[in-house]
Amino acid sequence: MFDFNDKTAIVTGAGSGIGEAIALELAASGAFVIVSDLDKDACAQVTASILDKGGKAAPFAADVSDANAMEALVGFAEAETGALHLAVNNAGIGGAQAPTGDYPIDAWQQVINVNLNGVFYGLRYQIPAMERAGGGAIVNMASILGSVGFANSSAYVASKHALLGLTKTAAMEYAQKGIRINAVGPAFIQTPLLTNNLSQDMLDGLAGLHPMGRIGTSVEVSALTCFLLSERASFITGSYHLVDGGYTAP
Repeated sequence: MFDFNDKTAIVTGAGSGIGEAIALELAASGAFVIVSDLDKDACAQVTASILDKGGKAAPFAADVSDANAMEALVGFAEAETGALHLAVNNAGIGGAQAPTGDYPIDAWQQVINVNLNGVFYGLRYQIPAMERAGGGAIVNMASILGSVGFANSSAYVASKHALLGLTKTAAMEYAQKGIRINAVGPAFIQTPLLTNNLSQDMLDGLAGLHPMGRIGTSVEVSALTCFLLSERASFITGSYHLVDGGYTAP
């Protein structure tokens, strides 16, 4: 569906779930994908899957909450392929579940470090690289919880609301430099992070929160993400796009 030939893309959190789906679709559409994840083995497995299908990819294990690691990730992409054109800041964590008045301080800091600081660090080094390349496109992975609240998830909700402000600000700053920056807001998506930690009854309960009566798939999120990265979305920047099965409609 998309033409990413001669483009280099970084995808963080690409070792499973949404990030893996995006990495696979970008590679199938011609991009050279830098597969990044905290889990070194997961990076290698997704990279091998891309190579087995005839695509182009290289693994780079990195902790997005480490600014030096994100600088090194972008440097690796440029050294490996000559330029950086696309990026998806997808890595994130859910964090602890507790009312705001009881929320653990260390858990709050961890969520903010990964979900918000990690995206800032990505942008901090991706944007200059894209300026050197003559332009590019970035998608920051937000959530439906970037626009609504959710009890017992204050750190996650705060991080995703802040991510939207960061996305809009950066998009305004670089719109005339050929760099588009958007956010995608998935609802509850069938990923290992969700299915490995919740019972079937809990998953069924989450499905019922969506007017479509089900949770989404990683491929559905990837389709929108890749569209926003593509030239088909050439007049779209600074915006927030939902993949939520109607969750936020009521």
